[in-house]
Amino acid sequence: MSSSVSLRGYRPADETAAIELWRRTWQHAYPAIDFSARLAWWQARWRGELVARARIRVAEIDNDLVGFVTVDRSGYLDQIVVAPEAWGLGIANALIGEAKRLSPNGLKLHVNVDNARAIGFYRKHGFTAAGNDFNPHSGAPVVIMRWHGTESDDPSGPAGK
Repeated sequence: MSSSVSLRGYRPADETAAIELWRRTWQHAYPAIDFSARLAWWQARWRGELVARARIRVAEIDNDLVGFVTVDRSGYLDQIVVAPEAWGLGIANALIGEAKRLSPNGLKLHVNVDNARAIGFYRKHGFTAAGNDFNPHSGAPVVIMRWHGTESDDPSGPAGK
């Protein structure tokens, strides 16, 4: 993987690769859970929740899908996924930038409390903890994180005057 990353809109032909990337990445993060056994659930959630409600941008290197981000119209960032073999190449940075572009007034997300890597990533990108909750699908405890939008990033904006 030596070429640069490119971002583009999701296309229906990306479905199989996106779902497999999502499953494989979560399998890497949580090896004790057999995500392959839940493939039908992944497909139903992808089609019924994410594709139906979110704007999806994919990241590619040499025409291979290596990541994606999903942001719904309310600014909820449901998924940001990067292939483990592509970690450290700046893909997650590009995708979070794209999420901010899609929702310039702010983003909200839930991240598993045991995912220190992700929590650190979001903090680095201006997100702050805004509470605690439980994942409605797994019941796992999550941290609610928010990025308050480009206005809050601009020191000359209302907060800086």
